[in-house]
Order: sequence, then C-alpha cells, then structure tokens
Amino acid sequence: MSIAPAQDYTIPDSTTQNSGVLLKKINDLSVVDIPVPQPKKDEVQVQVKCTGICGSDCHLWKHGEIGIFPVTEPQLLGHESAGVVTALGEGVTSLQVGDRVAIEAGIPCSKCDQCMNGRYHLCPDVVFKSTPPHDGLLAKYITHPTRWLHKIPESISYEEGALLEPLSVAIAALDRVGAKFGKSLLITGSGPIGLLVLAIAKATGVYPICITDVQQHRLDYAKKMGATHTYLVDPKKADTEAAKDIREIFGGEGAEYVLECTGIESSFRTAIMATRDAGTCCLVGVGKNDQTLPVNNFAMREVDIRGLFRYHHTYPRAISLLSSGLLDIKHLITHKYKFEDALDAFNTASDYSSGSIKVQIMN
Repeated sequence: MSIAPAQDYTIPDSTTQNSGVLLKKINDLSVVDIPVPQPKKDEVQVQVKCTGICGSDCHLWKHGEIGIFPVTEPQLLGHESAGVVTALGEGVTSLQVGDRVAIEAGIPCSKCDQCMNGRYHLCPDVVFKSTPPHDGLLAKYITHPTRWLHKIPESISYEEGALLEPLSVAIAALDRVGAKFGKSLLITGSGPIGLLVLAIAKATGVYPICITDVQQHRLDYAKKMGATHTYLVDPKKADTEAAKDIREIFGGEGAEYVLECTGIESSFRTAIMATRDAGTCCLVGVGKNDQTLPVNNFAMREVDIRGLFRYHHTYPRAISLLSSGLLDIKHLITHKYKFEDALDAFNTASDYSSGSIKVQIMN
C-alpha cells in the first residue's frame, strides 16, 4: 500500500500557510512565505514531507552557480524530495489523495529526439527543479506532473524516498561505465554519491572496490559499508604519484571502472591515470567548467572517458532495490531538521567539520 495514514498529511485550505527556502542571490538564503500552489491539468499537489540537501544546493547558495547554470533570479532550492498527494488536477486518474510519492525532479518535454529515444534527461527543454532558473522542491506544498511522481510502499520511509534521487545518480553512474559482477571499481570521493555508488556496487557483486577521500572518517565509514580498500588522498602529493599508489592497490594495473564523484580537477586527473588500460572512467561530480586533463595518458592507453548528466529510468529500479531489502542506505542520513530550521540544516550540510553525510529537512 502506498496510502499514507491521515495523520501524515494536511490537505490545505484557505488558511494554510505555505513556506519555501528561497535563494535570492549568493549567500542570501531565507525561509519565506509563498502561496499554496494549485495543480493544473495532469498535475497533483504534494505536501513535501522530506527534502535532502544536495551539494549542488550548497554550491548554488555559496557560489551562485552550478556547472553551466548560473543563478539569475530568486529561486527555491531542493530536488531530493518525497511526500503525500493532497489534491488532484484535471484529468488525473493514476494517483489519489493520500498516495505516498517520490518526486523525480526533471520534467522533460517528452517530444524531442532525445526524449523519444529514451534519453529524457538530455532533453534541451527539461525543467529540472532547483536548477536555475527553475524553482526547486524545498517548500511545504508544491505541484508536479503525475508522470514524474513514483508511488512508494509503506516499507520505504519519506526520508528514504528523498534518498531515491541521489540513489538514482549512483545507479546511472554504474550504468554509464557498464560495471559488472566481479570487475574492479575505483570511486574517487566519499561524499553521499560516492557512498551510494559503493552501496549499489557492493550489493551487485562488483569487486574489488577502492574508494578515496581527503577525510579519514569518511573512509572509515566507507570501510564499514564494505569497501575492499580505501585510499587517503594527500593534497600535497602529485596526482601522478597518487594514481601510482591506487594502481598498486589493483595489482599495478589500475581499476577496470572508475567513477569520479568529486568534480575536482586533481581528483579527475588521478582517476584517469588510475584507470586500467582499455578501462572506462566517468566524471560524475560537477566541478569547474574548464579543466586540464592528461590527454595522451588516456588516449594512448585507450581509456574511455565518459560524462554523466543526472539519470533516466532509474526510480523504479531504486524503489525496487530499497523495498526488497537488498539495499540499506538510511544510515547515510546523519542530520534531520524541522522546516523552520532549514538555514541551520544548510549550515550543517556545508560544514565539513560537522561530520554530516546527508542532511534532510522535514515537514
């Protein structure tokens, strides 16, 4: 059953106050009052019960951009959300009030060549919630097209439902390199995405797995999650030397598959050089738009370099993984805050000394 108990949600009326977390400009974030939105045709209204803070949310807040997307006007943040349907728009038959849903944040046109070929994440007209200039999901009530809402069973909490978004990125990352059972994997970066990649890789038999980070406590956590090897990155060490160390972990040949989950140039360079000859290295993290890479190193070893942009067709698989019990990721949620304390949540998420992995805002 995906129906929420009555005490889980409130159907808004004319007296209901909606709130959202608004980024006005760099370093100007606040909780503001906003209207309760009404669903249009083929949309539903959702009371958002939980939203996770992504690194991209913090980057938008602190730097005013993420990748090639600059903040150009005030906007709501947040794109990792789950909640309960509270009103139906015209023509909606696939959902009912009370349905518990995970929200897939991207809304493609469903008409272009990319969409028609199944690559809807590459739709040139996609509206991805919280990517400038589009409002995100960090509000008490939002509206969303039914096609991009996924029912979640009662065995999946709202917190886990919000984790389905970063879990989708991790699934797409492993798909992108074609990681297989019994094949070696290097993950650079032990943030939420890196750890989720580790969790899925471990559950699906990828072996051996090495994960890197600059923080020992993150590596200790990864080891508890089942990483075969960990590597503490020394920022003062040359990337060529770090790559040599990591290649030795894999018998001197490097890893067959490599997922770079930080977006940091030195880490990407290390990842490329630590990839086995004829292996595959994929950039998952978002960093500087222009980076210097060891071109001859990968070209003359026939290392395939790939990129990843979000995900597609992953939510049903992610829901299946969680509901089956094969994957337990709720332990990655280290901090939870009430909606009115959203600014404290952002401060925690952006502070490396807090020890946070995934910070969520509850409603």
